[in-house]
Amino acid sequence: MTTNEYQVTGMTCGHCEMSVREEVGLVAGVEGIQVSAKTGRLAVTGPADDAQVLAAVAEAGYSAVRV
Repeated sequence: MTTNEYQVTGMTCGHCEMSVREEVGLVAGVEGIQVSAKTGRLAVTGPADDAQVLAAVAEAGYSAVRV
């Protein structure tokens, strides 16, 4: 199972985590999501496309880069 990690900028609370989780969850191929406002980390499990994950994070109102 593939897991890609991203550094998300701008998350500060649980609501931020929920927003990112909801948007990224809509991306085809996403099987699991772990997100932490405390560390700014997003881990996406499954064969999801990087560009789509990054676009979903942007749709939630945040910016991200793959690490």
